[in-house]
Amino acid sequence: PPDDLPSLLAGARALTPQTAETDAIRFLVGTQSLKYDNQIHIIDFDDENNIINKNVLLHQAGEIWHISASPADKGVLATCYNKGDFRSRRAARARWHGRPCSGTASPASLFTGPPLSCSVAWEPTGDGRRVISLADSHVLLWDLQESSSQAVLASSASLEGKGQLKFTSGRWSPHHTCTQVATANDTTIRGWDTRSMSQTYCIENAHGQLVRDLDFNPNKQYYLASCGDDCKVKFWDTRNVTEPVKSLEEHSHWVWNVRYNHSHDQLVLTGSSDSRVILSNMVSISSEPFGHLVDDEDLSDQEECRPEKSQEPPQDSVIATYDEHEDSVYAVDWSSADPWLFASLSYDGRLVINRVPRALKYHILL
Repeated sequence: PPDDLPSLLAGARALTPQTAETDAIRFLVGTQSLKYDNQIHIIDFDDENNIINKNVLLHQAGEIWHISASPADKGVLATCYNKGDFRSRRAARARWHGRPCSGTASPASLFTGPPLSCSVAWEPTGDGRRVISLADSHVLLWDLQESSSQAVLASSASLEGKGQLKFTSGRWSPHHTCTQVATANDTTIRGWDTRSMSQTYCIENAHGQLVRDLDFNPNKQYYLASCGDDCKVKFWDTRNVTEPVKSLEEHSHWVWNVRYNHSHDQLVLTGSSDSRVILSNMVSISSEPFGHLVDDEDLSDQEECRPEKSQEPPQDSVIATYDEHEDSVYAVDWSSADPWLFASLSYDGRLVINRVPRALKYHILL
């Protein structure tokens, strides 16, 4: 059964797992309120006792629209926030020291970035000193200097074309030594080389309506997932972007989030304004489409393992649909400490923690 946190005092749409500390199941949630001081809720889940513990940081800068945690330092996170006016949305880097006390702690410092930032993406590997931020029609690469209170702009690129072009999402690829970033604007997906900030591919009309989110397959190079307001989730091979390799149409409203499982990339999470979370098994386009390699006592000394015999063709399917939310699900994400556990967040401030069904877990492992 799911474990849920009682609704927060305000709406919420910002969720991220703690990535720098792998021994703790921790999620960070940011609130959106015009009436109260906004907060960052630090949610720790005790899997053995099925207990949720919560600590709170004040975020007096404004409403939190996006939150992400440093992959190298568990005390550092980044937020994108509003302060009264939508046009004043900014990016900030915050740090806290020690263990926060509920209702009393607040970020110790803010590293202010450019205005109009919609998201911040940390470099997946390394020391957590490089981040990409999306500011209106600009892709900005920042170097976070330890000795400085300000981030240093290393390079940037801009969208060119008619109209008011504006990014909606961005994702850093964990492959190619972290030299590639994907972005979405309107119905288009673009790839960028961070060494030159030049465009490497462009998927025009990737979705029939606005593209909301992107995620790279962590185990299979070139594979990228996208979702959008056309209620679809699509999977792309960035080497050939003429057509998606797969497309899902399981949601009945805008799809806000898509996330690959970090360890078992056939598991894909999506969250939607239809108030549902869907867990799909995209085994046919995963890094292990025919199952794990297994030992065989009859193999010669030169052969150590081979695929299982009598494998049926892989079948993609919806594993489970979760209906615990009563409002739009704006964020879903996997725990970085437990590959079988994930969280979802709806706008009414309800966080739900669920597990992959046990039967599927054992099927994948065995």
